[in-house]
Amino acid sequence: MKIQNIFISHLHGDHLFGLWGLLSTMSLTGRNEDLFIYAPPGFKDILKSILHFFGGSFIFKVIHIPLNTKEMSHIFESKSADVYSFPLNHRVDCCGFLFKEKKPHRNVYKHLIEPYGLSLYEIARLKEGKNVIRPDGDVLYADDLTYQPYEPRSFAYCSDTAPFEMLSDYVRGCDLIYHEATFASDMKEMASRTMHSTASDAAFTALEAGVGKLVLGHYSSRYKDINVLVDEAKKIFMNTFASSEGLSFEVKLKRFMTK
Repeated sequence: MKIQNIFISHLHGDHLFGLWGLLSTMSLTGRNEDLFIYAPPGFKDILKSILHFFGGSFIFKVIHIPLNTKEMSHIFESKSADVYSFPLNHRVDCCGFLFKEKKPHRNVYKHLIEPYGLSLYEIARLKEGKNVIRPDGDVLYADDLTYQPYEPRSFAYCSDTAPFEMLSDYVRGCDLIYHEATFASDMKEMASRTMHSTASDAAFTALEAGVGKLVLGHYSSRYKDINVLVDEAKKIFMNTFASSEGLSFEVKLKRFMTK
């Protein structure tokens, strides 16, 4: 019931069919807040069908926000994060998603508050990174009196896609990326034909983008042991892991030293 926004990469069933049950469950548990679904333009007709057959009892609105599947776009903002969509290279219109924490307010060095006689107004401005000019002309410089407490974190979700040059630019420097790895390299022709990626493709993207951690997923059912895919990727990008249902990955805060 806490879910406010849903991001759907493309309109293939394995990325979409769970929505019917989720919306029905929300209705049965009495949801009354609006729900926003970010999905390719074609989702409009799918949503119309869902609401026609199952939405009669809904007391909440389901609002479709169409994605731009041709270029990177800023699609959502909260107090703590921004979300961007970016085009992927698949058989149908498909987007990846980039989640970025907002830059935190700066912290004032506590041991300097009393010597400088900082007022609450001055502290608030300095935390915003703004210099303060006092009535007597003295300038309080934010860089001298404050510090950034931590580096904002970022996560990218790269669902179904064949490799392409721009992908590493879209996810450059991310702390964590999820990237499909449907096949191993011995199935490279199949991957190309179906517009999917191999584990090596995912690893090369992670390497070129300079990301912190790579998580693989979307494995073909032919692989009973997914370590085949993980081991292949690790030869190129060592910090690679396999996704599985219920598994979580921590991105620790990179805190800055204070003086």
